[in-house]
Amino acid sequence: MKRNEFLKSVLGGTIAMDSLKDLYKWNEQLATKDSLMPLLFIGHGSPMNGIEENEFSGGWKRLGKDIPVPTAVLVVSAHWYTRGTKITAMNAPRTIHDFGGFPRALFEVQYPAPGSPALANETASLVKKAQVGLDHEWGLDHGTWTVV
Repeated sequence: MKRNEFLKSVLGGTIAMDSLKDLYKWNEQLATKDSLMPLLFIGHGSPMNGIEENEFSGGWKRLGKDIPVPTAVLVVSAHWYTRGTKITAMNAPRTIHDFGGFPRALFEVQYPAPGSPALANETASLVKKAQVGLDHEWGLDHGTWTVV
């Protein structure tokens, strides 16, 4: 299965946003409803957004304060190249600095997010249109930790 087909099967109900303002407005509307957690598609832009204060990082921080604290986060990263479809399935994924030419401060960022092998296994079992493997080596690349 091609990656874009997999994403469509997993992320069936995403909403396109033209800007952070649209995303923030959409989130405010959700706050008044008794609903599931929002499904977000957020491109990271420059990895520097992970350490700089700007419109993007400020918008993500506001959004993080306004939505309920999640019990789990599913992230799909285009920076992870694998043979086939994989899900990170370790208790403590490492922070990966998969870029070059940026200030030392960006390479010093560590994002010690907890993993959940049980949830990874459950997620893999829910995908019916593709074989999904569990990965115990990769970790969280900058497509993930600079946003989350």
